[in-house]
Amino acid sequence: MGKILTIYGPLLLKAMGQTLLLALYGLFFACIIGMIVGIMSVLKNRLCRIFSLIFVNLIRGVPMIVLAYFIYFGVPYFWNTVLQIGGLTLSALEAGTICLALNCGAYMAEIIRAGIESVDIGQMEAARSLGLPYWRSMQRVILPQAIRTMIPSIINQFIITLKDTSILSVIGFPELVNTAKNVVSKTFMSFQTWAIVGIMYLIVILILQQAAKVIERRLKRGRRSL
Repeated sequence: MGKILTIYGPLLLKAMGQTLLLALYGLFFACIIGMIVGIMSVLKNRLCRIFSLIFVNLIRGVPMIVLAYFIYFGVPYFWNTVLQIGGLTLSALEAGTICLALNCGAYMAEIIRAGIESVDIGQMEAARSLGLPYWRSMQRVILPQAIRTMIPSIINQFIITLKDTSILSVIGFPELVNTAKNVVSKTFMSFQTWAIVGIMYLIVILILQQAAKVIERRLKRGRRSL
């Protein structure tokens, strides 16, 4: 294990950084997708609700490895060969970000929907009675209250997304698992390498879990003081 840490430690740390970067990119765009789809799911417009329902069920119903292959190999093939437009290529980072954003976005949409619905309906009625338009009421009254309840779930979703990045080793992105596979192929030290990788994941995830608990405690204290 000491040999692997000495020789390949910097490489594994760099791969951990790539893993965190990919997870952050995915979560950033997932928040945008989740916010749009989540709000659509609580609108009175039936078409918006149907679209959000189809999106969430479709993405959550497809295994992430299939989604990764489809985006990385299928979309460029369809674009360049079937549509014959040509010129579309996706790097492993781009395909991985899209895959994570869609997958995580479907779950984020449900988190946001639940957060909005957790706010008492009287809040919206009170805002509308004061003359605020629907979207202004959503922006200034509902979402600020809903986000307070969403934050712990969003951090937990980031942890899940971080672990899901390991699946993207199948499309060649140099994240931690893919890098560990290369180390094992060179050193034939499977047990030691995967033990180090497991410990690295465990450290990062424990830090994030602790951060989620701290934030949740502060939010609870904030609610009591109101």
